[in-house]
Amino acid sequence: MSENATEVLVGGAVLAAAIGFFIYAGQVTGAGGAAGGSYPLTASFRSADGLSVGTDVRLAGVRVGSVTALDLNTETFRADVAFTVSEGIEVPDDTQAVVASEGLLGGNFLELVPGGSPFNLAPGDEVYETQSAVSLTTLLLRAVSGGDVE
Repeated sequence: MSENATEVLVGGAVLAAAIGFFIYAGQVTGAGGAAGGSYPLTASFRSADGLSVGTDVRLAGVRVGSVTALDLNTETFRADVAFTVSEGIEVPDDTQAVVASEGLLGGNFLELVPGGSPFNLAPGDEVYETQSAVSLTTLLLRAVSGGDVE
């Protein structure tokens, strides 16, 4: 085999590996979109620290959607978060949205904690029960000072 043919084969293998990597990365990050579609929901938080567009939305530890928008409401001074949930997952209307952490050094995600209501949220509805992330710095200051720190 000539040197030129070898270079073409190696180049083709590298190109195929790169294409495979991009397809895999798209599937892992959800860039290709959900297979069954999704529907939008919103929630308003006192602090959405740690959330950004693309952050996972999880239910029972399973990724069911992602954050699509994050804006400051200038009337209430709260963070308005828009997110999606996969079609086929019915979320009760008394569900709580919690900014949760994967651990001390892990990233944050939006966790949905379903309630017991027989009624479900419709596309575009708002989750009214919300809980912001717990600040590690605030907890440490409370422990050291022995009092309330805001």
